[in-house]
Amino acid sequence: MKSLRLCVEDPIFDGYRIDKYIALNIKLFSRSQIKTRISKVFLNGELTKISKRVKLGDYIEINYTDPPSIDLIPENININILFENQSVIVINKKQGMVVHPGSGNFSGTLVNALLYYCKKLNESFDAELMRPGIVHRLDKDTSGVLIVAKDIQTLEFLSKQFRKKTVKKTYLAIVKGKPPAQTGKIETGIIRDPLHRKRFKCSLSKGRKAITFYKIIKEWDNYTYLLLKPYTGRTHQLRVHMRYLDCPIIGDKLYSSKNKEFSYPLMLHAFKLAITLPGQNQLKEFEAPIPERFKKIIKNIKNIMINDLETKAPR
Repeated sequence: MKSLRLCVEDPIFDGYRIDKYIALNIKLFSRSQIKTRISKVFLNGELTKISKRVKLGDYIEINYTDPPSIDLIPENININILFENQSVIVINKKQGMVVHPGSGNFSGTLVNALLYYCKKLNESFDAELMRPGIVHRLDKDTSGVLIVAKDIQTLEFLSKQFRKKTVKKTYLAIVKGKPPAQTGKIETGIIRDPLHRKRFKCSLSKGRKAITFYKIIKEWDNYTYLLLKPYTGRTHQLRVHMRYLDCPIIGDKLYSSKNKEFSYPLMLHAFKLAITLPGQNQLKEFEAPIPERFKKIIKNIKNIMINDLETKAPR
Protein backbone atom coordinates (compact mmCIF):
# COMPACT_ATOMS: atom_id res chain seq x y z
CA MET A 1 0.00 0.00 0.00
CA LYS A 2 1.26 3.47 -0.92
CA SER A 3 0.09 6.94 0.10
CA LEU A 4 0.11 10.34 -1.54
CA ARG A 5 -0.70 13.78 -0.08
CA LEU A 6 -1.95 16.64 -2.22
CA CYS A 7 -2.96 20.24 -1.60
CA VAL A 8 -5.63 21.98 -3.66
CA GLU A 9 -3.68 25.06 -4.75
CA ASP A 10 -5.25 25.96 -8.09
CA PRO A 11 -8.58 27.88 -7.89
CA ILE A 12 -9.78 26.05 -11.01
CA PHE A 13 -10.31 22.91 -8.89
CA ASP A 14 -12.42 24.59 -6.20
CA GLY A 15 -15.65 22.57 -5.96
CA TYR A 16 -14.37 19.55 -7.88
CA ARG A 17 -15.11 16.01 -6.69
CA ILE A 18 -12.04 14.30 -5.24
CA ASP A 19 -12.01 11.60 -7.92
CA LYS A 20 -12.15 14.17 -10.73
CA TYR A 21 -9.48 16.29 -9.04
CA ILE A 22 -7.15 13.28 -8.78
CA ALA A 23 -7.74 12.24 -12.41
CA LEU A 24 -7.05 15.73 -13.76
CA ASN A 25 -4.33 16.89 -11.40
CA ILE A 26 -2.01 13.89 -11.29
CA LYS A 27 -1.18 11.34 -13.98
CA LEU A 28 -0.89 8.39 -11.60
CA PHE A 29 -4.35 6.98 -12.30
CA SER A 30 -6.79 6.87 -15.16
CA ARG A 31 -10.42 7.69 -14.30
CA SER A 32 -11.29 4.00 -14.60
CA GLN A 33 -8.54 2.99 -12.14
CA ILE A 34 -9.47 5.34 -9.31
CA LYS A 35 -12.16 3.14 -7.76
CA THR A 36 -10.14 -0.06 -8.03
CA ARG A 37 -6.74 1.27 -6.91
CA ILE A 38 -7.63 3.78 -4.18
CA SER A 39 -8.59 2.12 -0.89
CA LYS A 40 -8.95 5.14 1.44
CA VAL A 41 -9.27 8.90 1.03
CA PHE A 42 -8.72 11.50 3.76
CA LEU A 43 -9.81 15.13 3.43
CA ASN A 44 -8.02 17.44 5.88
CA GLY A 45 -7.20 14.41 8.02
CA GLU A 46 -10.70 12.89 8.07
CA LEU A 47 -11.75 9.72 6.26
CA THR A 48 -14.17 10.63 3.46
CA LYS A 49 -15.79 9.42 0.25
CA ILE A 50 -14.13 9.90 -3.11
CA SER A 51 -17.22 11.81 -4.27
CA LYS A 52 -16.63 14.59 -1.68
CA ARG A 53 -16.02 18.04 -3.16
CA VAL A 54 -12.83 19.94 -2.36
CA LYS A 55 -12.15 23.58 -1.58
CA LEU A 56 -9.12 25.73 -2.25
CA GLY A 57 -6.49 24.97 0.41
CA ASP A 58 -7.81 21.50 1.28
CA TYR A 59 -5.38 18.64 1.89
CA ILE A 60 -6.11 15.26 0.36
CA GLU A 61 -4.37 12.03 1.33
CA ILE A 62 -4.99 8.83 -0.63
CA ASN A 63 -3.97 5.25 0.09
CA TYR A 64 -3.59 3.25 -3.10
CA THR A 65 -2.23 0.05 -4.57
CA ASP A 66 0.03 -0.48 -7.56
CA PRO A 67 -1.58 -1.57 -10.84
CA PRO A 68 -0.85 -4.98 -12.33
CA SER A 69 2.65 -4.96 -13.73
CA ILE A 70 2.77 -4.35 -17.48
CA ASP A 71 6.11 -3.82 -19.13
CA LEU A 72 6.17 -1.07 -21.72
CA ILE A 73 8.61 -2.15 -24.37
CA PRO A 74 10.58 0.53 -26.26
CA GLU A 75 10.15 -0.06 -30.01
CA ASN A 76 12.12 1.35 -32.90
CA ILE A 77 9.19 2.96 -34.72
CA ASN A 78 9.67 5.98 -36.95
CA ILE A 79 8.07 9.19 -35.66
CA ASN A 80 7.86 12.57 -37.40
CA ILE A 81 9.34 15.16 -35.02
CA LEU A 82 8.36 18.77 -35.68
CA PHE A 83 10.24 20.32 -32.72
CA GLU A 84 12.30 19.22 -29.75
CA ASN A 85 14.11 20.86 -26.85
CA GLN A 86 15.13 19.82 -23.33
CA SER A 87 11.50 19.83 -22.10
CA VAL A 88 9.23 18.71 -24.93
CA ILE A 89 8.90 16.75 -28.15
CA VAL A 90 6.32 17.92 -30.70
CA ILE A 91 5.22 15.21 -33.11
CA ASN A 92 3.21 15.00 -36.29
CA LYS A 93 1.35 11.81 -35.34
CA LYS A 94 0.62 9.61 -38.30
CA GLN A 95 -2.87 8.35 -38.95
CA GLY A 96 -3.51 4.87 -37.58
CA MET A 97 -1.13 5.11 -34.61
CA VAL A 98 -2.55 4.66 -31.10
CA VAL A 99 -1.12 7.24 -28.69
CA HIS A 100 -0.61 5.08 -25.58
CA PRO A 101 -1.03 1.42 -24.53
CA GLY A 102 -4.38 0.18 -23.29
CA SER A 103 -7.44 -1.85 -24.29
CA GLY A 104 -5.31 -4.59 -25.79
CA ASN A 105 -2.88 -2.24 -27.58
CA PHE A 106 0.42 -2.76 -25.79
CA SER A 107 2.77 -2.42 -28.74
CA GLY A 108 3.12 -0.23 -31.78
CA THR A 109 1.89 2.85 -29.92
CA LEU A 110 3.41 6.31 -29.86
CA VAL A 111 4.52 5.70 -26.26
CA ASN A 112 6.44 2.57 -27.33
CA ALA A 113 8.17 4.65 -30.01
CA LEU A 114 8.94 7.51 -27.60
CA LEU A 115 10.45 5.20 -24.99
CA TYR A 116 12.91 3.99 -27.64
CA TYR A 117 13.67 7.48 -28.95
CA CYS A 118 13.92 9.38 -25.66
CA LYS A 119 15.67 7.73 -22.70
CA LYS A 120 14.68 10.69 -20.52
CA LEU A 121 11.10 9.40 -20.42
CA ASN A 122 12.28 6.22 -18.69
CA GLU A 123 14.27 8.28 -16.20
CA SER A 124 11.60 10.89 -15.44
CA PHE A 125 8.41 8.84 -15.11
CA ASP A 126 7.50 5.84 -12.97
CA ALA A 127 7.64 2.59 -14.87
CA GLU A 128 4.05 1.87 -13.79
CA LEU A 129 2.62 4.75 -15.79
CA MET A 130 1.00 3.75 -19.07
CA ARG A 131 1.17 7.29 -20.50
CA PRO A 132 4.61 8.69 -19.67
CA GLY A 133 4.84 12.26 -20.94
CA ILE A 134 1.46 12.24 -22.70
CA VAL A 135 -0.20 15.63 -22.18
CA HIS A 136 -3.16 15.18 -24.55
CA ARG A 137 -4.37 12.61 -27.04
CA LEU A 138 -5.50 12.28 -30.63
CA ASP A 139 -7.79 9.49 -31.79
CA LYS A 140 -6.05 6.61 -33.55
CA ASP A 141 -7.25 7.74 -36.98
CA THR A 142 -6.65 11.47 -36.43
CA SER A 143 -3.25 12.73 -37.58
CA GLY A 144 -1.37 15.87 -36.64
CA VAL A 145 0.30 17.92 -33.91
CA LEU A 146 0.78 16.32 -30.51
CA ILE A 147 3.06 17.59 -27.72
CA VAL A 148 4.85 15.30 -25.24
CA ALA A 149 6.54 16.31 -21.97
CA LYS A 150 9.96 14.91 -21.10
CA ASP A 151 9.58 15.26 -17.31
CA ILE A 152 6.89 15.49 -14.64
CA GLN A 153 7.31 19.25 -14.10
CA THR A 154 6.77 19.96 -17.79
CA LEU A 155 3.85 17.55 -17.89
CA GLU A 156 2.06 19.50 -15.17
CA PHE A 157 3.01 22.89 -16.70
CA LEU A 158 1.48 21.91 -20.06
CA SER A 159 -1.49 20.02 -18.62
CA LYS A 160 -2.49 23.08 -16.62
CA GLN A 161 -2.81 25.07 -19.85
CA PHE A 162 -5.14 22.45 -21.32
CA ARG A 163 -7.24 22.53 -18.13
CA LYS A 164 -7.46 26.33 -18.24
CA LYS A 165 -8.21 26.28 -21.97
CA THR A 166 -5.40 28.68 -22.87
CA VAL A 167 -4.11 26.28 -25.54
CA LYS A 168 -5.21 27.11 -29.10
CA LYS A 169 -6.02 24.11 -31.29
CA THR A 170 -6.86 24.15 -34.99
CA TYR A 171 -8.02 21.16 -37.03
CA LEU A 172 -8.76 20.56 -40.70
CA ALA A 173 -11.64 18.34 -41.79
CA ILE A 174 -13.43 17.34 -44.98
CA VAL A 175 -17.11 16.58 -44.41
CA LYS A 176 -20.09 15.46 -46.42
CA GLY A 177 -22.77 18.14 -46.52
CA LYS A 178 -22.65 21.86 -45.74
CA PRO A 179 -22.81 23.67 -42.39
CA PRO A 180 -25.61 26.26 -42.04
CA ALA A 181 -23.28 29.28 -42.31
CA GLN A 182 -19.78 30.26 -43.45
CA THR A 183 -18.65 30.53 -39.85
CA GLY A 184 -20.33 29.31 -36.70
CA LYS A 185 -20.22 28.12 -33.12
CA ILE A 186 -21.48 24.73 -31.95
CA GLU A 187 -22.29 24.57 -28.23
CA THR A 188 -23.88 21.45 -26.74
CA GLY A 189 -23.48 18.94 -23.98
CA ILE A 190 -21.84 15.62 -24.89
CA ILE A 191 -23.02 12.37 -23.36
CA ARG A 192 -22.31 8.72 -24.00
CA ASP A 193 -24.71 7.22 -26.53
CA PRO A 194 -26.93 4.79 -24.58
CA LEU A 195 -27.46 2.71 -27.72
CA HIS A 196 -23.79 2.42 -28.71
CA ARG A 197 -21.14 2.07 -26.00
CA LYS A 198 -18.27 3.29 -28.21
CA ARG A 199 -20.06 6.42 -29.34
CA PHE A 200 -20.99 9.80 -27.88
CA LYS A 201 -23.84 12.12 -28.81
CA CYS A 202 -24.93 15.74 -28.36
CA SER A 203 -27.45 16.85 -25.77
CA LEU A 204 -28.93 20.30 -25.24
CA SER A 205 -29.89 19.62 -21.62
CA LYS A 206 -27.18 17.47 -20.05
CA GLY A 207 -23.65 16.16 -20.40
CA ARG A 208 -20.26 17.85 -20.39
CA LYS A 209 -20.21 21.23 -22.10
CA ALA A 210 -18.52 21.21 -25.51
CA ILE A 211 -17.79 24.20 -27.76
CA THR A 212 -16.44 24.14 -31.33
CA PHE A 213 -15.94 27.03 -33.74
CA TYR A 214 -15.86 26.36 -37.47
CA LYS A 215 -15.07 28.17 -40.71
CA ILE A 216 -15.71 27.02 -44.28
CA ILE A 217 -12.53 27.05 -46.35
CA LYS A 218 -13.87 25.59 -49.60
CA GLU A 219 -17.05 23.96 -50.91
CA TRP A 220 -17.72 21.44 -53.68
CA ASP A 221 -21.33 20.42 -54.33
CA ASN A 222 -22.16 18.37 -51.24
CA TYR A 223 -18.70 18.37 -49.66
CA THR A 224 -17.00 20.97 -47.49
CA TYR A 225 -13.42 21.65 -46.41
CA LEU A 226 -13.48 23.06 -42.87
CA LEU A 227 -11.25 24.69 -40.31
CA LEU A 228 -12.31 23.62 -36.80
CA LYS A 229 -11.29 25.21 -33.49
CA PRO A 230 -12.37 23.28 -30.39
CA TYR A 231 -12.54 25.41 -27.24
CA THR A 232 -13.14 22.35 -25.07
CA GLY A 233 -11.55 18.94 -25.45
CA ARG A 234 -14.21 16.28 -25.03
CA THR A 235 -13.76 12.74 -26.32
CA HIS A 236 -14.64 12.60 -30.05
CA GLN A 237 -15.84 16.22 -29.80
CA LEU A 238 -15.23 17.29 -33.40
CA ARG A 239 -16.61 14.07 -34.83
CA VAL A 240 -19.72 14.30 -32.66
CA HIS A 241 -20.29 17.99 -33.45
CA MET A 242 -19.98 17.41 -37.19
CA ARG A 243 -22.52 14.60 -36.96
CA TYR A 244 -24.76 16.98 -34.99
CA LEU A 245 -24.64 19.44 -37.93
CA ASP A 246 -25.50 16.55 -40.26
CA CYS A 247 -22.04 16.97 -41.80
CA PRO A 248 -20.20 13.77 -40.84
CA ILE A 249 -16.45 13.72 -41.39
CA ILE A 250 -15.54 11.65 -44.42
CA GLY A 251 -14.02 8.34 -43.38
CA ASP A 252 -15.65 8.40 -39.93
CA LYS A 253 -17.02 4.87 -39.73
CA LEU A 254 -18.23 5.34 -36.15
CA TYR A 255 -20.33 8.48 -36.66
CA SER A 256 -21.56 8.19 -40.25
CA SER A 257 -23.83 6.10 -42.41
CA LYS A 258 -22.27 3.47 -44.64
CA ASN A 259 -21.92 5.55 -47.80
CA LYS A 260 -19.10 4.92 -50.23
CA GLU A 261 -17.40 8.18 -49.19
CA PHE A 262 -16.73 6.69 -45.80
CA SER A 263 -14.53 3.92 -47.10
CA TYR A 264 -11.81 6.60 -47.16
CA PRO A 265 -9.53 7.13 -44.14
CA LEU A 266 -10.72 9.67 -41.56
CA MET A 267 -10.39 13.19 -42.93
CA LEU A 268 -9.49 14.90 -39.64
CA HIS A 269 -6.08 16.46 -39.01
CA ALA A 270 -4.72 18.38 -36.01
CA PHE A 271 -3.22 21.20 -38.05
CA LYS A 272 -1.94 23.66 -35.44
CA LEU A 273 -1.24 23.80 -31.72
CA ALA A 274 -0.29 26.99 -29.88
CA ILE A 275 0.96 26.54 -26.32
CA THR A 276 3.40 28.20 -23.90
CA LEU A 277 6.57 26.17 -23.29
CA PRO A 278 8.50 26.11 -19.98
CA GLY A 279 10.71 29.18 -19.62
CA GLN A 280 8.68 31.22 -22.10
CA ASN A 281 5.93 33.77 -21.54
CA GLN A 282 4.06 33.65 -24.84
CA LEU A 283 2.40 31.05 -27.04
CA LYS A 284 4.56 29.11 -29.48
CA GLU A 285 2.75 27.72 -32.52
CA PHE A 286 3.43 24.34 -34.11
CA GLU A 287 2.03 23.24 -37.47
CA ALA A 288 1.70 19.84 -39.14
CA PRO A 289 1.49 20.06 -42.97
CA ILE A 290 -1.72 19.13 -44.76
CA PRO A 291 -1.63 15.33 -45.24
CA GLU A 292 -1.46 13.79 -48.68
CA ARG A 293 -4.72 11.93 -48.04
CA PHE A 294 -6.55 15.29 -48.02
CA LYS A 295 -5.18 16.17 -51.47
CA LYS A 296 -5.99 12.72 -52.84
CA ILE A 297 -9.59 12.72 -51.70
CA ILE A 298 -10.22 16.21 -53.07
CA LYS A 299 -9.04 14.91 -56.42
CA ASN A 300 -11.56 12.10 -56.23
CA ILE A 301 -14.57 14.18 -55.15
CA LYS A 302 -16.66 14.72 -58.26
CA ASN A 303 -13.44 14.62 -60.36
CA ILE A 304 -12.27 17.92 -58.92
CA MET A 305 -8.69 18.60 -59.92
CA ILE A 306 -6.03 18.69 -57.23
CA ASN A 307 -5.31 22.34 -58.08
CA ASP A 308 -8.69 23.30 -56.65
CA LEU A 309 -7.39 22.57 -53.15
CA GLU A 310 -5.51 25.54 -51.77
CA THR A 311 -1.95 24.34 -51.54
CA LYS A 312 -1.22 26.93 -48.91
CA ALA A 313 -2.80 25.98 -45.59
CA PRO A 314 -5.65 28.22 -44.38
CA ARG A 315 -4.87 30.82 -41.75
